[in-house]
Amino acid sequence: MPPATPHVLTPRNLEIRDSFDAIARRYDLTNRVISCGVDLHWRKVAVRTFADLPKGGRVLDLACGTCDLALDLLKHRPDARVVGADLSRVMLGIAARKVPAATVPLVNAPAEALPFADGAFDGAMIAFGIRNVPDYRAGLREMLRVLRPGGRIVVLEFSTPPSRLLWRAYNWYFFHVLPHIGGLITGSQQAYRYLTRSVSEFPGAAEFARVMQECGFASVTWRSMTGGIACVHTGVRP
Repeated sequence: MPPATPHVLTPRNLEIRDSFDAIARRYDLTNRVISCGVDLHWRKVAVRTFADLPKGGRVLDLACGTCDLALDLLKHRPDARVVGADLSRVMLGIAARKVPAATVPLVNAPAEALPFADGAFDGAMIAFGIRNVPDYRAGLREMLRVLRPGGRIVVLEFSTPPSRLLWRAYNWYFFHVLPHIGGLITGSQQAYRYLTRSVSEFPGAAEFARVMQECGFASVTWRSMTGGIACVHTGVRP
């Protein structure tokens, strides 16, 4: 692999990395609890968008965390060759205990500077991670760069429900309930207050689709799930 483009981690990079280091050991359990298990369905929907992945296709799982998404893709497409990349070494350590390195090689790298050659992957995916990239446009451009022409990107992320009533309920849960639950399970309420803040600051589905187009992706689409709480965004490298 070629060396990564030089990238000095910013204070924001370090803050986010430290937050995920702090909650890594109970990250999977917390996801199940705070989403009431719906996150499992969202990931399955995301990986099924790789219907056009060629046999034996190589897929990057960016901000892979503990590799839940990679494992879901391998259940759906056992022939896929997945590589995981994440900024948190603690997360990668837990991922390594879940998946053999021979099955999913793991790389410690920031999304803004990936240590992969141009066109190295047939697909790229990221679940609940793009909003954690301080310069998420740079992250999207890096994903575009490492995709071959015709390769597909899949982005699973929280979004803003279009229903005002649902938005109020969602907002109340995210800001008043979720940090307490996350704090009780992981011991780091601060990390989950960061999560709620990052979701509220992230673009809505239509705006994020425009960002993907501005970053060079074609055939950009999105699918809202669970009343718009989460979205699967897709695009193709021209």
